[in-house]
Formats: sequence, C-alpha cells, structure tokens
Amino acid sequence: MNLVIVESPTKAKTISKFLGKDYVVKSSYGHVRDLPKNKMGIDIKNNFKPDYVIPDKAKEKVDELKKISQKSDEIILATDEDREGEAIAWHLVSALELKKLKSKKIKRIVFHEITKNALEKAMKNTREVDINLVNAQQARRILDRLVGYELSPFLWKKIRRGLSAGRVQSIALRFIAEREREIEKFNKEEYWTISAQLKKENTEDKNGFEAGLIKKNDNKIEEVITLKLFAGNYKTKKTIIADKKSADHIATELKNARYKIKDIAKREIKRTPPPPFTTSTLQQTAISALGFSSKQTMMIAQKLYEKGFITYMRTDSLNMSMESMLSAKKIIGKLFGEEYALENPRFFKTKSKGAQEAHEAIRPSHPEKTPDELRKSLDPKQYKLYKLIWSRMIACQMQPAVLNSVKVIIEATPKKSKNNYSLQANGSTVKFDGFLKVYGAKYSAKEKLLPLLEIDELLKLISLNPEQKFTSPPPRYSEAALVKILEEHGIGRPSTYAPTISTIIEREYVEKNEERKLYPLEIGLLVNDLLVKHFADIVNPEFTAEMENDMDKIAVKKREWTSVIGNFYKPFHENLVKKTEKVKKEDLVEKVGRKCKKCGGDLVVKFGRFGKFIACSNYPECKYTEKNEADKKIEKENKGVKCEKCGANMIVKYGKFGAFLGCSNYPKCKNIQRIENKIGIKCPKCGKGEIVEKKTKKGRIFYACNRWPECDFALWQKPTGEKCPRCQSPLVFAAKGKIKCSNKECGFEKNIN
Repeated sequence: MNLVIVESPTKAKTISKFLGKDYVVKSSYGHVRDLPKNKMGIDIKNNFKPDYVIPDKAKEKVDELKKISQKSDEIILATDEDREGEAIAWHLVSALELKKLKSKKIKRIVFHEITKNALEKAMKNTREVDINLVNAQQARRILDRLVGYELSPFLWKKIRRGLSAGRVQSIALRFIAEREREIEKFNKEEYWTISAQLKKENTEDKNGFEAGLIKKNDNKIEEVITLKLFAGNYKTKKTIIADKKSADHIATELKNARYKIKDIAKREIKRTPPPPFTTSTLQQTAISALGFSSKQTMMIAQKLYEKGFITYMRTDSLNMSMESMLSAKKIIGKLFGEEYALENPRFFKTKSKGAQEAHEAIRPSHPEKTPDELRKSLDPKQYKLYKLIWSRMIACQMQPAVLNSVKVIIEATPKKSKNNYSLQANGSTVKFDGFLKVYGAKYSAKEKLLPLLEIDELLKLISLNPEQKFTSPPPRYSEAALVKILEEHGIGRPSTYAPTISTIIEREYVEKNEERKLYPLEIGLLVNDLLVKHFADIVNPEFTAEMENDMDKIAVKKREWTSVIGNFYKPFHENLVKKTEKVKKEDLVEKVGRKCKKCGGDLVVKFGRFGKFIACSNYPECKYTEKNEADKKIEKENKGVKCEKCGANMIVKYGKFGAFLGCSNYPKCKNIQRIENKIGIKCPKCGKGEIVEKKTKKGRIFYACNRWPECDFALWQKPTGEKCPRCQSPLVFAAKGKIKCSNKECGFEKNIN
C-alpha cells in the first residue's frame, strides 16, 4: 500500500479517482506544524531558529497519518507546488517522523493540474523536498512573525491594544491612506464641454450623430480633464471653456454656424486578446466583472483546482503547456469555426517582477470542457469563475478582432464672427469579431455607427449641449486596483494579495463604501502616520520589494535565509527600542480643545474597544470620560424610543458591532433593536417607510426600506431620492461623479454636476 498526502479533502477525493487500489489518498487539512500562537517561537540568539509546534487542531490528524504511514510501502507528498506547499511537505516529514521509517521510500511530487496525465507524469518524476523553497517560506514566516510580534506591542503602547502591523499589510494601508490625503487636498475646478447633434442635410434622420468640440481657432479644447499620475502626484490639464459665460458665448456662435466636413480618416484597427490569467489579474477581473472580493475569488478558485477543473491558482506566470494550446485550437475550430483559430499557438511573456516562469498560467485543466458542460457540477459562483477562466484562456488563442475606425473632423464657421471651430465625431464597426466572440462581447456591442459622409459635405445642426462638469479627485482604490499597484511595486506574491486585503479590513483600518472602494478609517490613518514617521523602512514600497527579491534568491540558493533575516532584524530592533523610549503616547492624541470638568486637564480623543471616545489626558489619575459627538448625535436621535415589549425607555448601548438600542429594564426585559442609519429618503415602493443603510453578513453595504419584511425594496447603490425621467425607477449614485437608473435595462445616466 502507498500513502499519498495532500492538503485538502477535496483534492484528496479528486486524486483518488485517478489512482489505483494500491494507493490511499489522505488530507493533512493544511499545515501540521507552525510557530506557537502564545509566544514569539523564534530563538533570535540562536540564528533565528524557529520553535515549531503541532497545533491542537492538527494533533488528531497527525496521529492518524502517522499510523497509516507506518503501514505504507511508499509515502508520496503531493502538496501544492508553491513554497507554502513545499513547506507543508517538509513539516509532514518531521511531524510524522518519516525519517525514522528507514525502510520506507519518501517521495515528493508536484503538478500544475489535477488530471490523470499530470499525475502519471508527476509519479514518473519524483524528487526530494526542495529545502531552498522551504527556507524561502520559513524566511517570510519568521520575518513576518518578528515584525508582528515586536511592532504590534509598540502600537498597543502608543495607540491602543488589539492593533497589528505587518510588512505587506502596512504598505497596503499606506497606499490607501496616501490616496485619501490626495483626495482631501484636491480642489475641484469647473469646466464645460459642448457637443453638437448633427445630421446630413438631405435626410429624414431625426437623431443624427454626435460631435464634440475640440478646437477654437488654433487653441485646443480639452473635452475631458484627465488626471495623470506623475511622481505620485495628480495634475490636471487646463481647459479653455472654464465657466458658463464662455460656454454660452461659444454656444451662441455655434447655433448660427455653418457645418462642413473638413476631413475623414478611416483605418483598420487590430485588437489582440489579453493573456491568460495570473493570480493578480484573475482577482482584478473577478472583482470588476463578477463583484467577487479577492478573498472570495481565491476560495472559489481553490475549489475549482481541487476538483480538477483548473490549473493551480497561485501563479504569476503566463506560460501554458503546448498540449493545452493545441486543445484550445481544436475547441475553437469546433465551436466557432476554423477562421477563428490561430495557425500557430500564441505565447505570452510575463512582465511581473520575479515571476516563476516554470509554472503555468491559470487555465482550464481540460479546455474541451465548456462552462455549460460543467454547469451541473458547479455551484453558481464556481460556474461564473470557471466561465471567466475558460473564456480568457480560449480567447488568448483566437484571432485578433478587426475594427473599422472612422474619425470625422467638422469645421464650424459662425456667420457673424471671426472665430471658427472644429468638432470631432468618432465611429467604429466590428469587421471581424475574432476573440470578442468569446471574451469581451460588451466591447463588440458598443458599435458606434456614423452615416456615409464625404469631405466638404454640409451638415445641419439639430441641437447643442453645453454641459457643466468639475474635475474629479484621484479615485479611491478598489480591491482590484490595490492588487494591481502591489504587484507593480513587486510587493507580496500571488498567495499574499487576498489575505493582505482581508487583514486590513478585519482590523478595521479600512472599510468599503457603497461603490466597493477602500477608504481608511481614523484608526488606520493614525497607525499609518505613526509607522511612516518612525518606521519608514517597514512601509517603504522599495524596501519591501527588495525583501521580496531576497526571498526569491533564497528559493534558488543565491542567499542564506538566516543572513537575510539578520540584516533586517538588527537595525529594525535597534530602532524599535529607541522609538519605544522616545515616542510619547500623548504626542499621538487628538486634543478636543476643552478642559476636563473634574481636574482641568486637556480632553483628548481616544480609541477603545467600541470606537472613539473622549477622555482626560491625566488618566489614570483622572478617569473622566464622555461620548464623542457622533455618539451624542445617535443618543439624541433615539431619545424617547419606547420598548415594544414592556413600554420602558430604550437606551443607546455599545457592543462588539457598535451602537444598539437596549431596554432600560434590563435584565428583566432583554429586548434590543438596531439603530437605523437613515439617509433622509422615503421608500419609493411603499411610500411609508424610510430608506436605511444596512450591511450584509459579509459587510457589504446596501440600502433598504425599514419596513422590511412588509416592504422588500432594496438596492446596492445609494438612492438619490429622484426618479428616472425615462422609466420612473429610482435613480442611484454611480461611480465617476454620475447618477444612473437602478433599472439596468433602462441605461439612463447623467453627471451629478
């Protein structure tokens, strides 16, 4: 009998299908050894030797695997192919005491996909556990433990208990905090755009086509003010149409102008498909296309991998096996026609720093298995993600899309003015959809047709649309944008993006708004400012990226892990000792500007278990405290609310999840109710209730009627209180300074300003 050990029970079940009766496949349920939870677990004086222990939850599983291994002829370690998987295999050898079983053969196998062919190939190419990969994983784990266990207590002393710091999470927090500061400093500027609705002179077309103003004499007019990132600062381009007076003057002249076509430029554009997914691009696309979080995306991808439907989901490589590309060619010819297939496979080169080129991109294990064929085997979310991965992989081996692009320059000459203006109309049609047939259908649907036009042809003005706009600040990061910038700076690796974002949200350093954008909470800003000021290296993207490069060098035996840790730890620890003595807690507090009623000391803002409160700076000698302004407002708004059970007054109380109303007759009456976060809008459905802000179990904000379940009205986006002029559905706030109709089929939208 041969024992095969993997990490998860789902993976074990899938592998069992491909192996014969001579094999028993068991799961370790993840790590079987780790650093202890209740202490540092690192002997700093003894070359950073880790003290690994078997967690309580793993002891029963370790005993089971140990008994089976003693009866087995071969023990095959089939954990994942990355550093984490290699470390699990190494820990299994120690925890199961496999080296004591001298007569047993211990083998290590790796594979990119859970298929019969991949397993057979892996069995023929067994190897030993790669200690270099193990050391790279150990170095990261020990480094993170040193930073976390030494820097977190510093935050406890200087701010409050329960806070944490980490190499990658602190960088992510810094990106979010600095973007918020840029938004706060941003001064919006007014500008105007003018578009004209034109038509051919001899036509019955009532709608015509749109052209936007681009020039006044020789002065270029910026249609849209763009925000360009340069050296970390956003700068705006200026526009000639700066106010309503200028816009009205130009509009008056254009109303009495002659419109003639000056130039027509036609060209054929080829659009090549995007490469197959890496971990970061899968997360980014799943967030924007499917609304999944980074953590959710990786959990679903893990299940798809373990079931044998996709290749390994933690990768930064764009490589694909020749076998998979040839399989894709066959399925493309079969489903879409031979004209969509490439004659030779298309290869992609990764631009990611430190990418593991020996790995494969994320792709279907069996490209011939279409999403529809697997629909019954997958839950709805798994189906959506598999379809996304399958479509992207198939598309990357398809012909480019061919578009016909038309640009028309129109000259407008006012009758009673020396000025002349230029307008531009753009149109495009899809000549050959190519890869858009399977991936990017939304683009192919956005055809913008222009009528057949000729140079020197006169046009007739239908209407003019001067529109006031304002420059927008740089946008907050979405999860997708944060993953992208972390990858661009070489910070973290495929396995770290999702847990990093989850950590800063769970620690309540940042939150997501109704647009699912990340913004820092006050405690997050305070932690970031403290780290930036006193521990610049820890939150320096370049320094952290260099540490990641050192990890990569350890993995290929170009650096010793103990020297990498030693070079980091000595200056870090010395600085920590110095800052612990130097930095005073009172320097970090925010003064309220009032004196304590008891002792006359300064009142300051503090952070407690249930949020902010105001306290005396002379604590613990003076223990005076009071509610902050937000809590006072909540108590004022809910004063006089009666208990539905006993009729006593309900009072504001504070728990783990914030403020709530509890009966003043407690413990005789234990009635509680939520405090509604009203937004001042009546329910558009029932007309009786009010719209309140709520959260799902997973923390996502939505808006619903407070008369639920009598009224089931609910929206993901924040309603404006107005109705759509087209279909009378509620209007909601959208991204990029717009409002739109909540009815997706309607499609109405307009700028807020």
